[in-house]
Amino acid sequence: MTGRRAAYTAARSLTVEAAETPPLPAGHVRIDVAYTGICGTDLHIYHGDMDGRVNPPAVIGHEMSGRIAQAGSGASEWRVGDHVTVMPLVWCGGCPACRAGHAHICHRLAFLGIDAAGSMQSSWTVPAATLVRLPQDMRLDHAALAEPTAVAVHDVRRAGLRPGEKTLVVGGGPIGLLIAIVARQSGADVLLAEPDPYRRSVAESLAVVTVDPGAGSLAETVGPWAGGAGAAVAFEVSGAAAGVAAAVDSLATRGRLVQVAIHPVAREISLYRFFWRELTLLGARLYSREDFEAAVRLIAVGEIPAQALISRIEPLERAAQAFQALESGAGVMKVLIDCQAGGEGGAR
Repeated sequence: MTGRRAAYTAARSLTVEAAETPPLPAGHVRIDVAYTGICGTDLHIYHGDMDGRVNPPAVIGHEMSGRIAQAGSGASEWRVGDHVTVMPLVWCGGCPACRAGHAHICHRLAFLGIDAAGSMQSSWTVPAATLVRLPQDMRLDHAALAEPTAVAVHDVRRAGLRPGEKTLVVGGGPIGLLIAIVARQSGADVLLAEPDPYRRSVAESLAVVTVDPGAGSLAETVGPWAGGAGAAVAFEVSGAAAGVAAAVDSLATRGRLVQVAIHPVAREISLYRFFWRELTLLGARLYSREDFEAAVRLIAVGEIPAQALISRIEPLERAAQAFQALESGAGVMKVLIDCQAGGEGGAR
């Protein structure tokens, strides 16, 4: 059986080509991929920044939804036609992190779509243990947002957010906006700082309060909003040095900084500020199965405004153009790839 795949071949180069379907190993399933979302990590790969880890030609992508096409031996709980998404983590089970109950940050973690073939293809074979069941009536384009929503759920959980806490989110891309929405649902009073007018407009359409950090000192804006105390929690999602500094400066005494963005280089941070205000720094990476299942529930009941976050959908044959659209940053939030010919991914 032959399908199609988009293969990363070199910096800023994707090739859409035929792909033979391999034999199905025991304990694995084959998925007809409906949609694959493009995220910031995918853009880093596309720019050639991760060639030390990704070996071209490589199929990338990990934010996805689809239907079971075939279940191998040892995967008897799955049936053809089941709607699924994939938690794209394979851990070793024996390292110190796994033994401590933190398998999602396994010392030898394999991330599907980075360290192994990903979902930007019409047919994807994965271990059955990575599957997360979707409601059969959930729109599959909306379900492709389960993975980034799981990131947001995990980040809010890491923050230990309490109802009523003043919460600053620095960076209003898809993950930042999802964090703002999940934090608000947890009872926090949320302010989102984002310089891009389009992204602010999307957030404001969802009743998220926003501020332009380029219009003045963010800390001075946060002060009055937080009653002069500063934010109890700040999520740093910008990936920029200025975003880190602004988040730290905006925190209240004993505030918590949750570091979400992946910074490509080391950043300076004011340890004096951490000492003076007894601040706490929390790293937030990936998610647990509990986070993923919570994300699916939030999308299923409409608590995550998936439709508002999806800016455009492109067919697999136009994967390169989809990356270019997201790279431009012009009026886009989340871009999905329809991995079935003729739009068969659909909203069914």
